[in-house]
Amino acid sequence: MRSRYTAYVQDRLDYLLQTWHPDTRPAALDPNPPGLKWLGLQVRRHAIQDADHATVEFVARCRQAGGATRLHETSRFVREAGRWFYVDGDLHE
Repeated sequence: MRSRYTAYVQDRLDYLLQTWHPDTRPAALDPNPPGLKWLGLQVRRHAIQDADHATVEFVARCRQAGGATRLHETSRFVREAGRWFYVDGDLHE
């Protein structure tokens, strides 16, 4: 999760796509809009369902055009061939 957040901060779209599960991965991602500043990541909890499935609840904060935004999500991950992949997530209000 932290490596994917860092990739968002650094606009490493290649890494984000490589770590996204092929069954749910989009064809492409848009780069960060101009002026977007990522402010931090808080991992609230993580849970291991079994050896190859896990969830991570997090809050990522950013600022753009003077306004602050929070992305609060519980993400699902799966491990295949020893690598963890982001599958999808549920947004929290």
